[in-house]
Amino acid sequence: MLVAFSVAPLGASESVADAVAEAVRIVRESGLPNRTDAMFTTIEGEWDEVMDVVKRATDAVGAHAGRVSLVLKADIRPGHVGELDGKVRRVEERLASS
Repeated sequence: MLVAFSVAPLGASESVADAVAEAVRIVRESGLPNRTDAMFTTIEGEWDEVMDVVKRATDAVGAHAGRVSLVLKADIRPGHVGELDGKVRRVEERLASS
């Protein structure tokens, strides 16, 4: 499965970037395939391992504030791996052939 998520502290007196960096660090240290862009971090893996990482990242952000915003979108496609790059590659191939 692929999970794209965004997590941020609400009402924190500290920098949002510091809290988000902690969340991204947790994702990167998980060993799961991942990519971070300006809006979301996307991770790929099995349900339990991906959700564990999302929970730990959310908890880390929660340590910076009493309230957390979490936005999550999932693509659950059993039996498929490598889709973090595969989905983008297929679109790029179609763009190149047209």
